[in-house]
Amino acid sequence: MFMNFRRVRKCHFLQLILMSCVFSTLILGWEPLEHHVVNHIKSYSYRYLINSYDFINKSFSVSHEEATSFGRFPYLIDNKNICREKDVLLLLFVKTSPENFIRRQAIRSTWGNETYIKKELGVNVKVVFIMGVHPDGHKRGTIQKQLQAEDLNHRDLVQQDFLDTFHNLTVKLLLQFRWAHANCEHARFLMSADDDIFIHMPNLVRLLEQLNSQGVVNLWVGHVHRGSPPVRRKDSKYYMPVQMYQWSSYPDYTAGAGYVVSQDVAAKIYQATLFLNASLHIDDVFMGICAITVGVSPQEHVYFSGEGKAPYHPCIYEKMITSHGHADDVNYLWKVATAQEVHGISSGFFGKLYCTAVKIRQLCWPSFTKKYSCKAAFS
Repeated sequence: MFMNFRRVRKCHFLQLILMSCVFSTLILGWEPLEHHVVNHIKSYSYRYLINSYDFINKSFSVSHEEATSFGRFPYLIDNKNICREKDVLLLLFVKTSPENFIRRQAIRSTWGNETYIKKELGVNVKVVFIMGVHPDGHKRGTIQKQLQAEDLNHRDLVQQDFLDTFHNLTVKLLLQFRWAHANCEHARFLMSADDDIFIHMPNLVRLLEQLNSQGVVNLWVGHVHRGSPPVRRKDSKYYMPVQMYQWSSYPDYTAGAGYVVSQDVAAKIYQATLFLNASLHIDDVFMGICAITVGVSPQEHVYFSGEGKAPYHPCIYEKMITSHGHADDVNYLWKVATAQEVHGISSGFFGKLYCTAVKIRQLCWPSFTKKYSCKAAFS
């Protein structure tokens, strides 16, 4: 399930050369070829044939004082005692926006229900909702009062005084790793997730317990983006100015929607934030920059989704870890995905054959819908 492509094998080199030749021919004969396809080919080639990212340490390194100034915002809500138990398997940060009250409540009553996790799964998982302040000054005061009331009831919010916008996502990343270092350093794993993610908590806990029993280290797992190019279109929210990042390819990184790191990696990423320029606003890319400076590589897990939503089917639920894009159906999905009949649906020869056929149809059929990769059908 895990694959690490840090070093390119010979077959990959030959494959890239062949791809370059094919696409060069296409480009010469067909000018209207999609620009983003060409961009990805150039970026992937740059990533795996030319560059080892030695420039990262030089170009992004800043003084300790400057690095710590990024994300240095006062806390408006802080619950430092969330991790008072010593035996914490997972510290799970949910990146949320102040106004998303319904999403947070849905999470608390389903996959983020700590009481259920402790009673049914036998482990301590701590769920922390992190946020900034509402960007609309006219609404901020009212929403802030509602947040204070919410926190009195649940004691699971952590909020700093920065504008909660897309361009401040890297500030949230700094908040996660610095808060974890100060208040929950003993958690064996740390997870970052969006508030429209569905997490199959029984499957996730089963995976983490297995990894923990093996004494796993250097773990950074999720849906991996390899050799992705910076977006240079000014009309995109992912626009990356050349002045901010001048190279043709990003380091490998996991989709920010949901990923897990082991305790040692969490400590390394925290240390990296103390000497890197965090002005780059795309948080998952900045995570990749942090990781490469401390020698950590992302590992692919076929049942972590990226930007897409997993198909609705018991054969998918049996092994799913995360699925993206569930702002409105978390309660429904929790009910069907954790139903008793899902457990062991692929057991036995005929069960395995049936689920493999279902997953091939759901995951390998050509589609514009982003979901798990076809490899998941055979795992």
